Amino acid sequence: MIEEKSSTIIGLMSGTSLDGVDLACCRFADCEGRLEWSLLAAETISYPDEWVGRLSTLEKASAYEYALADVQLGHYFGCLVHDFVKKHGLQVDYVASHGHTIFHQPHLGLTTQIGDGDAIAAECSLPVVFNFRRMDVALGGQGAPLVPIGDQTLFADYDACLNLGGIANISYRQSGACPHRAIEEVSSSFRSQVTGHGSHERIAFDISPCNMALNLLAQKVGLTYDKGGEVARSGEVVEALLSRMNSLGYYAQPSPKSLGKEWFVSQFQPLLEEGEHSVQDLLRTSVEHIAVQIAAVLNANNIRSLLVTGGGAKNGFLISRLRRLSPDCEVTVPSDDIIDYKEAIIFALLGYLRLQSKPNCLSSVTGASRNNCGGNIAGLPFCR
Repeated sequence: MIEEKSSTIIGLMSGTSLDGVDLACCRFADCEGRLEWSLLAAETISYPDEWVGRLSTLEKASAYEYALADVQLGHYFGCLVHDFVKKHGLQVDYVASHGHTIFHQPHLGLTTQIGDGDAIAAECSLPVVFNFRRMDVALGGQGAPLVPIGDQTLFADYDACLNLGGIANISYRQSGACPHRAIEEVSSSFRSQVTGHGSHERIAFDISPCNMALNLLAQKVGLTYDKGGEVARSGEVVEALLSRMNSLGYYAQPSPKSLGKEWFVSQFQPLLEEGEHSVQDLLRTSVEHIAVQIAAVLNANNIRSLLVTGGGAKNGFLISRLRRLSPDCEVTVPSDDIIDYKEAIIFALLGYLRLQSKPNCLSSVTGASRNNCGGNIAGLPFCR
């Protein structure tokens, strides 16, 4: 157990949409049981075309190619951290890296995030916490989503937090919880909050694909992404296709549940390739599908206040459809630093909790046999 009460940690996040690597440097301090935190610097580094190509097809590669990519991506991440620290003049204690998910099949006890922690540590000369998901999967959980404990700790004044990344996922207080009491508990006792005592049970799961689908379609017309959802706005809903999307078996499954690229490629992407629909209509239909699935969760769970982050929060058309379909929920799109870096901020928090030997993964979210403290630590000789 690391005894330090405060730490400066860089959270490093690589999402399934391959839109870049997010780095967020945060300061955390346990002040008499109250967690205080601040964001010191943040940046997104776009992936070079070489890495986009490798990572987008790595699940089909040989074992040798996979192992080599794991190490080489770690060195790449480490160089990014080194340059980030130097550029912003930071004094950093640790790095907490999510890595990049290649395989996620928790029903087989399998989840892999590449970006070797030792390679990161070697390049940036900082200790690194990584492999956050594997302990939870080993305990029978989904290993995802991991951000709910951060939602519960850092953003407790909202009923729910929605992240619109490659996949749309949500985290919310269990129905019937008193929001004001929950806020007071988070404010008054960080220690009891993160150990699961004195706080309301949190529910979270992946809802549907999001930017994974939208970006794929945008690329068909030469765009990296559909800025503001304007291309989708120009299309028409293909009702038969929308019905097929909404009928996919995943949506009938109870939580805890999670999605991975394998599901998207095998179940959702083929629907986008059937028929001769225009990209505009496919985008419009996909946006409607995403909004319908999210709204169903909001409405069914009486969610009245929602914080939306991730790249999809900047898709004005998607947000407008969500507001239209969930009129009783106040949908808040925060400042860009929270939109862009919330997940990296929370992974920095997960690293802090790991170093304090406190739970950083909630069994109520993942279905694991117990709350757990996930993450391997590499590069400890670098500790000062």
